[in-house]
Amino acid sequence: GELQVRGPSVFAGYWNAPERTAAAFAADGWFRTGDLARRDPASGHYAIVGRLRALIVTGGFKVQPEEVERHLEALPGVAESAVFGVPHPEWGEAVTAAVVPQAGARLEEAALRGALRERLAPYKVPKRILVVEALPRNAMGKVQRRRLAERHRALYGGEGAPLSRRSTRS
Repeated sequence: GELQVRGPSVFAGYWNAPERTAAAFAADGWFRTGDLARRDPASGHYAIVGRLRALIVTGGFKVQPEEVERHLEALPGVAESAVFGVPHPEWGEAVTAAVVPQAGARLEEAALRGALRERLAPYKVPKRILVVEALPRNAMGKVQRRRLAERHRALYGGEGAPLSRRSTRS
């Protein structure tokens, strides 16, 4: 679930932004980090597994882009990847990926999807895998999934469908 924190070192709110502050804090004062975490029952430690706003909801199933990216980047010839949701008339959002090939590698969408089918649940396998030269990044070097989603908005004929809150933030 979403990691929430509270304590004396947690900030009290956003400067001159009461609506943003109200959205960021639960009624009982816990700060919603936006990180998805999993607790290891044996050690009691928490591990961050993704971001809530990057979550893709497809056909009622929730997909963490980072999980699909790990599998893509383990495949031969894939240098890096970004997984994002794109409006889909049947599924709400479709899991979609952009991959950058390693130098000299030739990537084929069908082969990549086939390899992922062996490793992931069917709903997690991207409906399309786009081979690109580079992924869009912000000034800090972070991949901009939102830009990819906007760029490929019409891919499944869902041009007019609004992107969900979760898939548009990156």
